[in-house]
Amino acid sequence: MKISQKGLYALQAMMMLSRHYNQGAIRIRDIAYEEALPEKFLELILLELKNARMVESVRGAKGGYQLRRAPAEIHLSEIIRLIDGPLAPFGDADQLRTLISRDDEHRALYQVFLAVRDAAAKILEHTTLADIVNGKGAESSKSGKSRKRKSEPLSVLPMVVHGNPSRSKEE
Repeated sequence: MKISQKGLYALQAMMMLSRHYNQGAIRIRDIAYEEALPEKFLELILLELKNARMVESVRGAKGGYQLRRAPAEIHLSEIIRLIDGPLAPFGDADQLRTLISRDDEHRALYQVFLAVRDAAAKILEHTTLADIVNGKGAESSKSGKSRKRKSEPLSVLPMVVHGNPSRSKEE
């Protein structure tokens, strides 16, 4: 799955707002500092999230942004679709189903793409901000239980991020 730098920043900002849910509004400057995000870019992202009614702004000395809904009610798929569009790089499900029905020669290939798209969408649609903030991954949000194995080390899966990070990590 591909996610843009903007999408990654949006997810990070929403995670921070989730950690501070019901604690009042948080200033853009504080979100940017705590998450190491470019402040001007974050302003645009939060405006987009506000227009989509995921966050709300509060004016005044104690103003800033806060979630409009509980973190358990906001799914990762909502955020990603808002910022980056469809969840999979293969197009939307209806487009793939049309290709499957019309292109006999490549039907099996499109069926694989549809299965990948459906699997990614299912995970993102069943994982909430609360799951992520509470340290639960896709497996635990699906089954309700954490599946830790003592003998296996933690593994990290690579994520493809498109765009140029604004800061070098070697600073």
